[in-house]
Amino acid sequence: MNLQIATTPWTTAAGDWLIVPVAEGCELTGPLGQLNDALGGWIARIRESQDFVGKLAETAVSVTPAGIAAKRLLLVGLGTPQKLTEAGLYKALATAARAVSGKKTERVVVALGAEIDAAEALRRSRTAATAFAVGCVGQDLYRNEKKRFPFEMVEILLPAGLDAQTLQPAVDAGLVLGDSINLARELVNQPAQVMYPESFANRAVALAREFQLGCEVLDQPALEKEKMGSLLAVAAGSDRPPRLVVLEHKAAAPGAPVLALVGKGVTFDSGGLSLKPTDGMLTMKCDMAGAATVLATMVAIARLKLPVHVIGLMGLVENMTGGSAMKLGDVLTARSGVTIEVQNTDAEGRLVLADVLDYAVSKGADRIVDLATLTGACVVALGEEVVGAMSNNQEWCDQVLNAAKAVGEDIWQLPMFPHYDELIKSDVADIRNVGGRWGGAITAAKFLERFVKERPWVHLDIAGPAFAASDKPHREGGGTGCMVRTLVELVSRSA
Repeated sequence: MNLQIATTPWTTAAGDWLIVPVAEGCELTGPLGQLNDALGGWIARIRESQDFVGKLAETAVSVTPAGIAAKRLLLVGLGTPQKLTEAGLYKALATAARAVSGKKTERVVVALGAEIDAAEALRRSRTAATAFAVGCVGQDLYRNEKKRFPFEMVEILLPAGLDAQTLQPAVDAGLVLGDSINLARELVNQPAQVMYPESFANRAVALAREFQLGCEVLDQPALEKEKMGSLLAVAAGSDRPPRLVVLEHKAAAPGAPVLALVGKGVTFDSGGLSLKPTDGMLTMKCDMAGAATVLATMVAIARLKLPVHVIGLMGLVENMTGGSAMKLGDVLTARSGVTIEVQNTDAEGRLVLADVLDYAVSKGADRIVDLATLTGACVVALGEEVVGAMSNNQEWCDQVLNAAKAVGEDIWQLPMFPHYDELIKSDVADIRNVGGRWGGAITAAKFLERFVKERPWVHLDIAGPAFAASDKPHREGGGTGCMVRTLVELVSRSA
């Protein structure tokens, strides 16, 4: 998608669509007033009739807007100006992008506001670039009849007097973010017959080569040599051998702290011998969303040339029911030497992450963030739209939470009180891989905490937001690419 900045008057901007965000209760003055006049008072009339008042993500369409150069016009509400957050801005713009991408277009023009200063123009331009890159891409990977059509050209209109050259880098960065979110979405949306440990690793190698990332892939013999008994036990029931992918972006000054991003990559989760029912298995191609997020984030970091040292680690397995599958009651020995009693083979993601987190520490990680579609318990606690955060270091957790707030992604921190450790004690091993019915998201995090060796660490349970069961006006069903924006913001701030 080609993105440009211009200061063309709204009424003379030519394109298949003119999109105008409108705040609730705003005056029909300036460019908006001129647009209303050119349309013969249409905006005033639909406001008066309450057909459009500017509520957040509300839309109104004119398909034959006589009096302006654009072929069609879409108004999208921003809500009240005092309450407009980054999340609200993104939602409104993504809604607009989705509303106009159901048919092929050559040129879309977006007017981002008349009374905004340079700082607000910078923010809106970057957000618009991301929202329009994501909003026009659907999960049409295997449809003959497409439902969504990527834009060829998007022109962002800003008030006269602002320097387009100053704003272009923000637009470019926003487009990189959008592309990376789409990469994560595409990886998640691929079926397990296409996206399995080896094919995911091959994709990562190709992207690493394209964007100059350091890359190491550990195959099964290498994993055995590393004594990753916990990860290998999960993979044992599948004909698809496991992989561990390690990408590195090393652009910081010598001695700079090393951030490790760790992703769960269960490319399909049957539950193992603790077999999931059909309804619970239908979307389990998404159980590698943590790894997809890490890969997409590493690509974004490389494309943005951030001066940081980041390692991305993705543990890739299938959890299947073959004759060699791990069994209930098995005792595994993780890479760290910790022994684990298996009491549920469907609690496999933490077994994979245990060895990958330990490997991240051995690679020199000073701080760690892991992402995983780990527990249904987190979805029960927080719903499908909110990520659960758990940590051993409040200062580091606050940095992650602040990054998420800045980009408009919702995270809620859950407690990590010491008494939760009691729930994962085992009678026959050091720990067990489940902690009982209560506090399941937290006991899973407590399990992972055993493998980070007291490094500042945040666990993000993305089981709810990583995969959307259905479409919404602002969001496509399927993989969402959640947390890519948060992680890139976190890394940018550390730079």
